Amino acid sequence: MSKRLLAHAALIGANLIYGVNYSVAKWIMPDYVSPFALVVMRAIGGVLLFWTFASFGVKEKVKRKDLYRLALCGMFGVAFNQMMFLAGLNFTTPIDASIIMTANPIVVLIAALVLLGERITWRKTLGIILGGSGAILLITSGGNVSLDSEHFVGNLLMLGNTSSYAMYLVLVKPLMKKYHPLTVIKWVFLFGSFIIIPVGFGQFSTTDFSNFTTEVWLSIGYVVIFTTFFAYLLNIVAMKWVSPTLASTYIYSQPVIASVVAIIMLQDHLTWLKVISTGLVFAGVYFVNLAGQRQMKRRLKSAGKSTVQSQN
Repeated sequence: MSKRLLAHAALIGANLIYGVNYSVAKWIMPDYVSPFALVVMRAIGGVLLFWTFASFGVKEKVKRKDLYRLALCGMFGVAFNQMMFLAGLNFTTPIDASIIMTANPIVVLIAALVLLGERITWRKTLGIILGGSGAILLITSGGNVSLDSEHFVGNLLMLGNTSSYAMYLVLVKPLMKKYHPLTVIKWVFLFGSFIIIPVGFGQFSTTDFSNFTTEVWLSIGYVVIFTTFFAYLLNIVAMKWVSPTLASTYIYSQPVIASVVAIIMLQDHLTWLKVISTGLVFAGVYFVNLAGQRQMKRRLKSAGKSTVQSQN
């Protein structure tokens, strides 16, 4: 399997986990655990898991000048991202949240242009429009969309969440050219926990753990182990070989994956609308991926010409 194909598989796996997480996290909040208490659990679990796994064979030093960027990644990718996501989800619905998340690739496209100098090509733009249209069409097909004033605060926090995660995807990309994915993510979570733990410790300390049932513990385990550890790890591995724009476009696959799972479990049925929506999502990913491959080829060609000229 090629590295780029492996990256696509990792992104599908991460977004499958994220797609399930909307309902899992919503179910345990706020009846069993408050949003910030759950964020503290994610931060502590993430730091312990990433630093433990990194200690087995991945021992590389990080340059002091890169610690600043890692701290920013921790702030945007872990602290602000997770706190706004869980707080926002507590005040809105999973459907509203998933619709707002479709803004992520647009924010990434703009941030990549400003911070990384990535070109906004017509293929990327077309891919984001197609993918976003397919995702929104699929999400709204059930007729349960609200986006009303009752959920305004939650929706605003979700918009902040998706913007924060977009900044993280762009900021972390240069680090992936220098370090192993586990090295990057362990530092990102450590810096993120420096913000999360002081802010959320009050809610965490008042959590009534004796009230937790087996289902609640399993749900928290899913959020900490799968949504926090595996999803972040899969995303950071994929970022080694794909652009931030392409990685963000896979967010459009979350409602598709949820529909496929529902059909397999015989909780839903296949319709032409679902087929068209899925086709639009995959077409969007294809065009963004194609744009990334063309840009990479141009860079390699340009680098080759520069090498020949320097030799002459």
